[in-house]
Amino acid sequence: MLKLFLYGQNEAGTDEAGRGCLAGPVTAAAIILPANFKNEILNDSKLLSEKKRLLLKPLLEKEAVSFGVAHIQPKEIDTINILNASILAMHRALDELKKVPSSIIVDGNRFKPYRNIASECIVKGDSKFMAIAAASILAKTYRDSYMERLHEEYPMYNWKKNKGYPTKEHREAIRTYGLTKYHRRSFKQLPEQYALDL
Repeated sequence: MLKLFLYGQNEAGTDEAGRGCLAGPVTAAAIILPANFKNEILNDSKLLSEKKRLLLKPLLEKEAVSFGVAHIQPKEIDTINILNASILAMHRALDELKKVPSSIIVDGNRFKPYRNIASECIVKGDSKFMAIAAASILAKTYRDSYMERLHEEYPMYNWKKNKGYPTKEHREAIRTYGLTKYHRRSFKQLPEQYALDL
């Protein structure tokens, strides 16, 4: 059973999606849930079907005290690295909140101070706290929708299905068609990329 709060009301949960992708943004969401919030389906987005995530998305948006979503694009990821980009995405999602949170709970084990607001990193927090689980669902659904739009521009990579993750199909498309402006140049795009022919 997921817990509602770690520190109390107006606590923001934040999480990111797309960290391990070869293409597209890393996307983060932040959300503050009301004190009386209950939902039987809510869980870590990775444990839910796409259908359930899409069912929860409008409900979370409607019920939330406030929520925010932010994308960090490949060019910026390549400049500052994926860890810093993930944290920056969470900060920018927190910037979008209409209410200043009393505290912040973060999925994972790395974060940087945000506006002198108390924060705590929680490993596998998206399967422990409702606000982090809710943030994981918003980050995932917003990013998936973004990748489906990019698919229209570059259908040969099948991003509507793989969402930019390093599937065999995606890597074969990179081998055939090369990289797009949406690919992360700092990532190892193909397994043989760093092999030296000596």
